[in-house]
Amino acid sequence: MRGRPKQQTTLFSLRTPGDRVPAAHPLRRVKDMADAALAALSPTFDAMYSDTGRPSIPPEQLLKSCLLMAFYSVRSERLFCEQLDYNLLFRWFLDMGMEDASFDHSTFSQNRDRLLEHDVARRFFLAVMSQAQSAGLTSSEHFSVDGSLIEAWASLKSFRPKDEKKEPPDDKGNPTVNFHGQKRGNATHASTTDPEATLARKGNGKEARLAYSLNGVMENRNGLLVDLAVMPANGFAERDAAVMMLEGLKSRNARARWGRTRATTRRTSSRTAGAWE
Repeated sequence: MRGRPKQQTTLFSLRTPGDRVPAAHPLRRVKDMADAALAALSPTFDAMYSDTGRPSIPPEQLLKSCLLMAFYSVRSERLFCEQLDYNLLFRWFLDMGMEDASFDHSTFSQNRDRLLEHDVARRFFLAVMSQAQSAGLTSSEHFSVDGSLIEAWASLKSFRPKDEKKEPPDDKGNPTVNFHGQKRGNATHASTTDPEATLARKGNGKEARLAYSLNGVMENRNGLLVDLAVMPANGFAERDAAVMMLEGLKSRNARARWGRTRATTRRTSSRTAGAWE
């Protein structure tokens, strides 16, 4: 017998978004870890907001939204907020009910400075790392430091001479720029839209682009990322980040009362040679 679409919708529903998520879905374990880490940050969140006024979007939801955008490669905050309106998995992960309205994409930009000011992202990362340490999933035996370039949200057209007089462009939306015959470098030029971004390339024969240096420390026994740092791509960022992160990691290990550290690192210069003995 042929089934036909039901034209009449259900008036009441006793199902929640969580009922639609399979019991073995990997996000269930991620949600438990994220919720535990965010609960530890509750005093920090209390200090970020006033005791009076209209309630904000919970910072826990904003941080977990960033996780979802990374996991599912959602390319923009605007698109994520659109998907949040109909994606039951996203709603369940953010502890939102069926009747809760999706928040506006401008919420991210309005709260980003507040989160950065209180170093919330790093505190969140360290809270998750603490869970891994408590579960015995980290060691202090062997670490690797590696870096990569992440492209800045700035066009090469914005890379202009530092002493250039600012004049209104012919086309304010996408002005025509001719770099032919010009020598451009970080000493003489800077981006007008992202001054901290620098012109960099990964190696010989690679294209130069406005970028930052993203550096991470991997704990090799369990394959976990244990520290992260973003620095200007000045040619020495990977070395400097290695020193900074390994020293910070060593101090955290001491507070956690770990055993004697026997780390093996690649020493790329005399400066990094004494980073961790």
